Amino acid sequence: MHTMSALRSTMLLTAVSLFSQGVGFIYRVCLSRMVGAEVMGLYQLVLPVSAVLMSLTAVGFTAACSNLSARYRATGDDKAARQTLRTCLWGFLTAFGVVALVTVPLSDAISVHLLGDARSRLGLLLLLPCVLLTGIENIHKHAFYGSGNVRPPAFTEICEQVIRAGAVLGLLWWLLPQSPERTVGVIVCGMILCEVFSAVTLALLFHRSMGQRHAGEGVPRRDLVKKVLHISIPIGLTSLLGNLMGAATAVIIPQCLVRAGQNVSSAMSAFGILCGMTLPLLTLPTAFISAMGLVLLPRMAQSAALGRWERCRRQVDRAVTAATFFLFPSAALLAVLAPSLGRLLFQEEAVGRFALPLAAAVALSCLESVFAISLNALGKQTLTACHSLICGAVQFLLTWQRMTIPGVGLRGYVEALLVSTVLGVLLHWNALQHAISVKPRLFPWLVGPGLSALLSGLCARLLFSVLLPSDLGEGTACLFCLFFGVLVYLCAMAAQGLLHGSGKAIPPSPV
Repeated sequence: MHTMSALRSTMLLTAVSLFSQGVGFIYRVCLSRMVGAEVMGLYQLVLPVSAVLMSLTAVGFTAACSNLSARYRATGDDKAARQTLRTCLWGFLTAFGVVALVTVPLSDAISVHLLGDARSRLGLLLLLPCVLLTGIENIHKHAFYGSGNVRPPAFTEICEQVIRAGAVLGLLWWLLPQSPERTVGVIVCGMILCEVFSAVTLALLFHRSMGQRHAGEGVPRRDLVKKVLHISIPIGLTSLLGNLMGAATAVIIPQCLVRAGQNVSSAMSAFGILCGMTLPLLTLPTAFISAMGLVLLPRMAQSAALGRWERCRRQVDRAVTAATFFLFPSAALLAVLAPSLGRLLFQEEAVGRFALPLAAAVALSCLESVFAISLNALGKQTLTACHSLICGAVQFLLTWQRMTIPGVGLRGYVEALLVSTVLGVLLHWNALQHAISVKPRLFPWLVGPGLSALLSGLCARLLFSVLLPSDLGEGTACLFCLFFGVLVYLCAMAAQGLLHGSGKAIPPSPV
């Protein structure tokens, strides 16, 4: 099995993630236009349940598979790496069987009493086969990541996005019009078709690539199970607690809007616009962080296993520098252009509401993710779980407290999201400092990119106000402002000595 350098792996995964994000975003635009804001709200109500089910069954085992595979590859024990995959698969299937046996008979009560909308029941039931296939896919995918071979999952990811968009939109085109409940069911059925392809393809590719590798002595089954559980339980609980808080927050948003005087349909529409349109638009640049994280975790786990702590600190430094370099200007420019992009893409005037604080929260959440991935690679999963629980509880309580105040509305959710994200960044960073004594570099990490992004956003906004009344059109004006904003950002970074060639290069990946 051929491995790639960290830089090439990150570049490939970034390209794949950008393509996937692009296809996924176009798919979401088409989906929102076909089904409308209310169905998007109902769909967004069901999606957190999928995240909770994945946390209960697969998330911990995928992390264990990636982490342990990387460690065994570092010591040349291919047999133990294969054992790890099998152990994680059996653990996932066992957990899924238990969860499915509980979920099916309780689906009606969950949809009515927990989600607050009986129309979510069909989508909830159809999520179970989708979660089963996704779990099998993700465990094989992270086994590839742990081995350093990113090409097979990259290929599958590209195909998966195209198949999902084609399957869902094709089924909707064929079967619409339907009731909102059945429309959500059709969407989930399209997702199932996509996951069948991904799960089967990755399983075949992995077993074909590993079939001739027998080096190493392996690990006693009992010891391996203990190691898998030691990693998977804290990470699974972290994900579960975070997703439970996220699901609870998602459920109370439309309910608080109804209590404030909106009817159910308009409340679900407002929720759909915020979570189904505005946030996906602002999170487009996070493809880079997703790709970098998939490379950073196994690489850093290898460094930790070999006791190379200086290398761990270097990996954190480069990961944070690269994250802020890309995400700060992206957040600034999207905050400026979000209202116009919302009108052009989603045909919704309300997409641009709260764009600035939401963009800031997205940028900070990516920084939080880099710190969390680093802590998990160092074996600090329990600590990460505690931090996530604290931040989730703060967000839920603040959302509930603020949105119940008359006249606050969705602004209460945005404020809670921003506060909880800042808290998460501070908690993770403090733990990372204590773990490997990494020192902050405020200027190249935050101050330089932050000031450059601020200047870029202000200049783009000024240019947009000049171009908008002209005959260029809103879409062309957005493109000009985006290009101009990127140029201003790069010039500002170069003026501060933070680009290649200026003596203080920004490393593009966590090598």
